[in-house]
Amino acid sequence: METQMPQRKIIHVDMDAFYASVEQLDNPSLRGKPLAVGGGEKRGVVSAASYEARKYGVRSAMSGYLAKKRCPHLIFVKPRFDRYREISQRIRKIFFEYTDLVEPLSLDEAYLDVTQNKKGNPSATMIAQEIRNRIFEETGLRASAGISINKFIAKVASDFNKPNGQKTVTPDEVPAFLEELAINKFHGVGKVTTEKMYKLAIFTGADLKAKTEEFLVQHFGKAGSHYYNVVRGIHNSPVKPDRIAKSVGAEHTYGENLVSEVFMEEKLQQIAAELERRLKKKKVSGKTVTLKIKYSDFTVQTRSKTLLYFINDSSLIMEAVKELLYQEKLKESVRLLGISLSNLNTDVREKGNDKNKKTVAVQLQFEF
Repeated sequence: METQMPQRKIIHVDMDAFYASVEQLDNPSLRGKPLAVGGGEKRGVVSAASYEARKYGVRSAMSGYLAKKRCPHLIFVKPRFDRYREISQRIRKIFFEYTDLVEPLSLDEAYLDVTQNKKGNPSATMIAQEIRNRIFEETGLRASAGISINKFIAKVASDFNKPNGQKTVTPDEVPAFLEELAINKFHGVGKVTTEKMYKLAIFTGADLKAKTEEFLVQHFGKAGSHYYNVVRGIHNSPVKPDRIAKSVGAEHTYGENLVSEVFMEEKLQQIAAELERRLKKKKVSGKTVTLKIKYSDFTVQTRSKTLLYFINDSSLIMEAVKELLYQEKLKESVRLLGISLSNLNTDVREKGNDKNKKTVAVQLQFEF
């Protein structure tokens, strides 16, 4: 049965350079300086970069070696996730003062549905401003926000006036906003997809909107229907306060490249043990085991196997991992190994909760 979703008032709050900003907050001597959270050694990886470091092209997920090359005076600090979680929890308490419909995406960002809110404030723009002010007053940190009719547009909008800014896209502004948007600014369109779009003469939202759904599905598979809808402002995913993880994983980057599968087994056993600990802590099991291999040339390969039954035991995980490891010959020496478990038993519960749900269209008077 085809359903129609109501327009909503959605806020996407995104902390500005969160990890790096926390370090600068706690250590005033780091303020105003190019800073990277993560490993500064040759094989380290940048977890987060301050805005001062970003001016030099330093980005998260970049190797510490390359980051230092781009910014010789870059300062590296080790991450303190307990501290980041502590502040994140304080920020979420602020969110819950406005609405119970809060969907955290990570420690530093979340969606809020304020269509109906605890303050009785009809203006989502004013609520976003108030929340950002509260965050600064109570933590000393800055946040940016995007406000619109759905999660997709709110997410895109939150990047527009960073840092320490916000952007509202009202219902009337949605069509023009999306048509003028550069295709690489669409959330979910990464580097590879952007290049493919360019080859198809799709450079803006207007170019994307001009393509038929059949054309987009032909070139992008199921994602084609998604692109067809979002460029028209259609994205019906609700804010889910009980957002369920789709996978659980663990990985490790090694100080020296690994060249032998036999030696890798020992490393993978350690990763599987950590994964088992995380699975049991979350009280979940899964059917699909994925082995992640990052080679010395930074290319990434994944190999997956789906079982007939749910598992969360490291010995059973390793049975599948060994099969995947020897599935084909390694291309290069290996710098990172990871294991994840997906197709979780939570997926079954989530589908059960959604069964027979009916959505009713709602007409709302919006003040953004």
